[in-house]
Amino acid sequence: MFTGIIEDVGKVENIRKTPGSWSIDIKTTLGDIKEGDSISVNGVCLTVKNIKDRTLSFDISPETLRVSNLKFLNKGDFVNLERALKVGDRLGGHLVQGHVDCTGIIRALYKEGDHWRLKVWIPTEFKKFVIYKGSIAIDGISLTVNNIEGSLIGITIVPYTYENTILRYRKTNERVNIEFDLIGKYVLSLVKNV
Repeated sequence: MFTGIIEDVGKVENIRKTPGSWSIDIKTTLGDIKEGDSISVNGVCLTVKNIKDRTLSFDISPETLRVSNLKFLNKGDFVNLERALKVGDRLGGHLVQGHVDCTGIIRALYKEGDHWRLKVWIPTEFKKFVIYKGSIAIDGISLTVNNIEGSLIGITIVPYTYENTILRYRKTNERVNIEFDLIGKYVLSLVKNV
């Protein structure tokens, strides 16, 4: 479980592609990590396989490659990193599982005063999980939906979040990982099955 508060922007050092799965090495400044720990990488919960000189190695399953934007990573790319939530930690964002629901496409990212505006297209079948002022995780970042226009969601990005996540490297038409609010998904499932 994560909070969507990004702790570090890591750098992809190496990617090994084999039939059926990939392995990836990511350099980080984070400490207090051991083999077997869960780390959110662009919002995807991955298990640390190996650690060497602050470089974390992960295996990526075919399912993760299918549903996430990790398949588009290249050596030298930057990624959002967050360590798993510990019992007793502050919950600064919202509950994020690291289970990506789908990818969306950045339709706009521009400065608006001191802040930034992000507009992301999401697949139509996932619109039911989005509510005005509700929580959403984009590339693992806990954000608040400010606007909904059909399949386009609008989000205001504060300067701190822009400067301390990979949003500062993002461009129009790039794919982002999306995880919809866990509580909202459970409520919708409960209502549907009653």
